[in-house]
Amino acid sequence: MATHHHDNVDNQFGDRAEAYLSSALHASGRDLLKLEECLAGEKEARLLDLGCGGGHASYIAAQHVSSVVAYDLSEKMLNVVNETAKSRGYSHLTTQQGYAERLPFDDEQFDIAISRYSAHHWHDPGRALREINRVLKPGGKVIIMDVSAPGNALLDIWLQTIEALRDTSHVKDYAPGEWLSMFTEAGLAITSVSQDRLQLEFSSWIERMRTPTVMVEAIRAYQRSASDEVQRYFELQPDGSFSSDIIFIEAFRPY
Repeated sequence: MATHHHDNVDNQFGDRAEAYLSSALHASGRDLLKLEECLAGEKEARLLDLGCGGGHASYIAAQHVSSVVAYDLSEKMLNVVNETAKSRGYSHLTTQQGYAERLPFDDEQFDIAISRYSAHHWHDPGRALREINRVLKPGGKVIIMDVSAPGNALLDIWLQTIEALRDTSHVKDYAPGEWLSMFTEAGLAITSVSQDRLQLEFSSWIERMRTPTVMVEAIRAYQRSASDEVQRYFELQPDGSFSSDIIFIEAFRPY
């Protein structure tokens, strides 16, 4: 039987839901602090979190808006988010399963749509952005947070390779210029783009995905063969730890 990409994503993340909930990397970060700032004063808003994963962005949002729909492909992820929301008293946070490229919501249902560390798994991010446009009210806000490709061919190839070796559900990290094109084509107007660096500790990075030993060995061999330019850019360490770019995009539906 053929395995489709969406099935692969579900298989990859379903059994790792608790690991993502407890991940210090995902539970904290300057991007979450910035998200919180963006949501201040939005107490009447209805918010959609696409690819919610362990739910960390949803929990932040639940502290500021009137309702949150945590949306993900993985049923097990959503079960963890649902239980965590209950334990934290977020009765206005609900969960729903589905694809980013095909949202099961009527037009103009949400005031805000967010996504954190999910878009690089989407099969068709352009279509997902068009779906976001459809379900947003006119003037509705979009916030996308994700790992970002450098936009340099040599560096991009290196990053995509280690990402794919570590996680078979990975599709692509996009450069800022690619995001600009996709947002524009989806009819969304970007208001702000900022970038930061994310430090990735190697052992926890691979453990979170339970990367097979053969793939871990391939990543380490590829790292050891990296050029000086690659090693400097990604701040590659002897133990395999490295840093990558992350992007924070704010946009809105103009009409």
